[in-house]
Amino acid sequence: MEAPKLDFLFYPRSVAVIGASNVPGKIGNSIMRSITLKFDGKVYAVNVKGGEVEVNGKKFPVYRSIKEIPDEIDVAVIAVPAKFVPDVIDECGEKGVKGAVVISAGFKEAGRVELEEELVRRARKWGIRLVGPNCLGVTNLENGFDCNFNPPERQARPPAGKIAFMSQSGAFGAAILDWAANHEIGMSKFISLGNMADLDESDFIAYLGQDEKTGVITGYIEGVKDGRKFFNIAKEVTLKKPIIILKAGRTEAGAKAAASHTGSLAGSFKIYEAAFEQTGVLSAKSMRQLFNYAKALAMQKPAKGNRVAIVTNGGGAGVMMSDGLLERGMKLAELSEETNRKFKGAIERRELPEHMSYKNPIDIIGDAPSSRYEIAMRYALEDPNVDVLVVIALFQSPALDEGIVEAMGRMREYGKPIVFVAPGGDYPHRMARRIEKEAGVPVYETVEDGVDAVYALVKYGEWLRENGKL
Repeated sequence: MEAPKLDFLFYPRSVAVIGASNVPGKIGNSIMRSITLKFDGKVYAVNVKGGEVEVNGKKFPVYRSIKEIPDEIDVAVIAVPAKFVPDVIDECGEKGVKGAVVISAGFKEAGRVELEEELVRRARKWGIRLVGPNCLGVTNLENGFDCNFNPPERQARPPAGKIAFMSQSGAFGAAILDWAANHEIGMSKFISLGNMADLDESDFIAYLGQDEKTGVITGYIEGVKDGRKFFNIAKEVTLKKPIIILKAGRTEAGAKAAASHTGSLAGSFKIYEAAFEQTGVLSAKSMRQLFNYAKALAMQKPAKGNRVAIVTNGGGAGVMMSDGLLERGMKLAELSEETNRKFKGAIERRELPEHMSYKNPIDIIGDAPSSRYEIAMRYALEDPNVDVLVVIALFQSPALDEGIVEAMGRMREYGKPIVFVAPGGDYPHRMARRIEKEAGVPVYETVEDGVDAVYALVKYGEWLRENGKL
């Protein structure tokens, strides 16, 4: 299925904000602030009242109609009362606008189905693609095009990265962006889907599937607009890159709430689960799990099997990791005789302590420096019975030095996926950031988060293998 050509929505040369305002706190003012902060394309303000808008130290004349703007416009961001939106779309059509992001609420979700249908009819007449209505807009973290009306001092934007996120809930989407920024999780694009009167989740999955800046597609959905379309597109895209969905409305009460929220039909969760399984979509049960999966798949290759080795300087953490992995369907790798001989030889040479355990989990005990970690990690990664390596580091031990950062970087030569777990507070957090940035290995702060990461790498690897792609 051919992906819709939507680059103009994320890489516009010129944008008109219809409903722009000079009054702080107004939606039209906040949108102008967001768009003009980092975006270097042309931005025009439109409001029937005319005047001038000043934001971010820049002044913009206000045109009374988009038709008055002496330039071509790629995208219109519309924030006017719902009843005026269809007429605004007609003016956009006369201007030759390619896409419209309708922030305005008061359509299907408010019981005004006819108004939404009229909006779509007018847009189709002009060949305009619609995002929304009743949405937060789109954000491209790469080029700074951002029509999210939540101000940056209230809702931070994450750094540019490989994870795209779409959300049927604007407020939840905003919270996700803020959370991702706080956790320094890089994102490529954010799409607030709103009512999906025109462009829906499947259209954006198809687009993101061929977007070079996106490595992992994630989303919060309450219900899909067209089940067959979603099934066909998802099954095709997952063979190229992972899709992770947090599906709300899993219970009867949740499904009813979804219907009143965005007017979407949530449907039976069992049907969605079956569809996800058949299309290779990973189903997340929480916001945290969604990004545990996404970060692992954005930073590591999928696993070629489900056999996991664990290297740890804390025996208890190794046991917890073992339990978690087995409960989620993974196996503890049975180390080969050759690997056992390597460990015995290193102990005899006193490169490793004699009272350590190398019966996976490999417990290199609490006084392990980075050099000891490196020996154990190499032996595990060289073992043909190991598909994934989990490294647990309790940085509270004074013996564990900063050489672990460089050691983790050297482990990439083996080409096997690695997950790092560093529980604790400020110091482990700082070391984790360094390992992610300098070594390219995803780091998690709890054993449970690490289990999620391994599960995602194994589960997606299984899907690719079943379809001859790995």
